[in-house]
Amino acid sequence: MKHLLSIADLSRSDIERVITVAESFAEVVERDIKKVPTLRGRTVVNLFYESSTRTSSSFELAAKRLSADVVSIRSSGSSVDKGESLRDTIATLNAYDPAAIVIRAPWAGAADLVARQTSASVVNAGDGKHEHPSQALLDVYTLRRRMGSLDGSQIWIVGDVLHSRVARSNIHAFTRMGAQVTVCGPPTLIPREVESLGCEVRYDLDDVAAADVVYALRMQNERMGDAYLPSLREYISCFQIDSRRLNPRQLLMHPGPVNRGVELSAEVIESPQALIVDQVAAGLVVRMAILYELLSGGRQGAPGPAPIPTVEQPA
Repeated sequence: MKHLLSIADLSRSDIERVITVAESFAEVVERDIKKVPTLRGRTVVNLFYESSTRTSSSFELAAKRLSADVVSIRSSGSSVDKGESLRDTIATLNAYDPAAIVIRAPWAGAADLVARQTSASVVNAGDGKHEHPSQALLDVYTLRRRMGSLDGSQIWIVGDVLHSRVARSNIHAFTRMGAQVTVCGPPTLIPREVESLGCEVRYDLDDVAAADVVYALRMQNERMGDAYLPSLREYISCFQIDSRRLNPRQLLMHPGPVNRGVELSAEVIESPQALIVDQVAAGLVVRMAILYELLSGGRQGAPGPAPIPTVEQPA
């Protein structure tokens, strides 16, 4: 695997391999010395054109835990403010010979463009409304840790599906792993022909009790140029996940950041069913696994990934 641009490019075995490597790194991060020397002497560039806390910090920490040199660039305060194009930015970064470029951008297809302009491995950390593959992988990892298997499970993705790259990646990932996926939201926030991705569509929460997992999405007001809803109050009344709609046997997920009181009520965020903090923790080990697979997997003998270092050396 050279790049991670889309979950649609991955098979079930590809996903399972990343999850297996992440499980090994989960043991590493519990040790007193949390670094392994896998990427020592190599450079990972994090290039973020959009705001991010969880994704940017976990990719940076993941690279450092693998002993890589890390360069983090935000569009604000960089030459992008002066009018530099993405193509020219990549040409500049190529001069530093990076091993990997992690990019988040507001433009669908940006990561694919970067992959065609560099010899580095490219990780799509979110490209517009298209995909967010590392989020989907960490969500699969989180559910596998709790449920054991996704085969035959019912997962409902609720909310602003239209503007959600997380929804698209998770539909691909969850169905690859054997789950039955339903997307639910107001008609104005459900993409046309989304069923072609292999999911069902509902426009109300009447049958949400059938779900094993309820995955709530953030209302992405920053991507809404038009009025998609009569009012926020009506959305909350019809689609907010609260203690009346979430039963004790169900698991609750959210990619963050959460708009408290909008897509989720305060009591369900703090409930035992909520896996939101687990998802954040999973982000580190899964992103370590992604960088490992792209930059070290298979180098020490084929087929299959290279063995994970078990002896840490301070870096």
